[in-house]
Amino acid sequence: MSGTSSEQQTAARTAEDSNGEKGTRHKGDSGGDHHTKVTVLVALAANLVIAVAKAVGGVLAGSPALLSEAAHSVADSLNEVFLLAALRRSSRPADRRHPFGYGKERFFWSLLAAVGIFVMGGCFSFFQGFEALRSGTEEKFSGYVAGLIVLGVALIAEGASLMRALHQVRQQGGGREALRDPALRTVVAEDGTAVLGVTLALIGMALHMVTGQVVWEASASIAIGALLVYVAYRLGRDARDQLIGEAADPELSGRIRSLLEAQPEIDSVESLLTMKMGLDSTLVAARIDLVPGLDSERVEEVSVRIKRSISSTVPAADHIYLDVTDRPAQEARRGPAATGERGGA
Repeated sequence: MSGTSSEQQTAARTAEDSNGEKGTRHKGDSGGDHHTKVTVLVALAANLVIAVAKAVGGVLAGSPALLSEAAHSVADSLNEVFLLAALRRSSRPADRRHPFGYGKERFFWSLLAAVGIFVMGGCFSFFQGFEALRSGTEEKFSGYVAGLIVLGVALIAEGASLMRALHQVRQQGGGREALRDPALRTVVAEDGTAVLGVTLALIGMALHMVTGQVVWEASASIAIGALLVYVAYRLGRDARDQLIGEAADPELSGRIRSLLEAQPEIDSVESLLTMKMGLDSTLVAARIDLVPGLDSERVEEVSVRIKRSISSTVPAADHIYLDVTDRPAQEARRGPAATGERGGA
C-alpha cells in the first residue's frame, strides 16, 4: 500500500480521540446489574439466616456435617458482600488513572469470592470431617431432630435463592450469554452447591442416626468440602483468565474481522487482537493494510467510519484502535501478534 507514516499517525490520532470520548462515557448501572444486585441481596439474606441456624444447631447437636454447612453459609455470605462490591465498583466511569474503566473489578472480586469458598468452606469442611472420624462424635436423638429440622429449613431457603438466580438467568436469555456475568455466575454456583451440600448433610445425618456410625456424617462433611473446592477452582480459573486478559468470544471476534474485511478501503487484515475489559467492554486492536492511493485525509475519514461501523454493530467494542501498516503481508503474518506466539492471538 502507499500509506505513509504521516497517514498512520493521523489514523492513530483519530482512533485515540474517538476512544478517548468513549472512555469518559459512563454506562451506569444497567438493568441487568440491578437484577443481579437483587439476586445477590436475596442470596445474602438467606445465607446469613441459614448460617446462624446451622451454627447454633451444629453446636447443640455436635454435628460435623451441620458445622460444615454453617462454614459453607458463612463463606457464601462473605462472598455475597464481595459480589456487591464488584457490582458497585465495576460500574465507575473511566478516569485519568484508569482510562479503560473499572470493569475488571468485577473479575477481581469474583476471584476473592472463589478464594473465600475454598478457604472458609472447603478447608473447614475437610477439617470437620476428619475430626469427626478421629474423635468418633456421638449425638443424642434430640440433636438429630434439631439438625434435620435446621437442614430442612436451609434446603427450602437455599432452593428459593437458587430459583431466584435461575429466574434471572432465564430472563437474560439463558445459557453462556446470561452466565458471562461473574457475579451472577458465582451466585448460581454458590446456591447450586449449597442445595447439593445440604442434601449431602441430610443424607449423612440420617444415616448416622439410623446406623449409629459417625462415618456417614463425616463422609458427608468431606464430600461437601470436595464439592466446595471444585466449585472454587472452576470460579477462580474463570476469574483468573478474565483478569490476565481474556480474548473476546470467537463469534464476536469473527464478526469484527468480517466487518473489517468487508470494507472496500481495506486491502487485508493482518492481525486482530481483542481483550475483555469488563462485562460490556471490549478492547479491539487491528493491524490493517489499506488499498494504495489514499492520502492522509482519506485515511482519517476511513478510520473514523470503520470504527463507527464496528461500534454500531458490536456495542461491546468500546475501545477500538486501528494500526495502519505498510509492512508486506507475509512479514506481518509472521509476527507474534498474528501467529499467536508469546500470548498473541
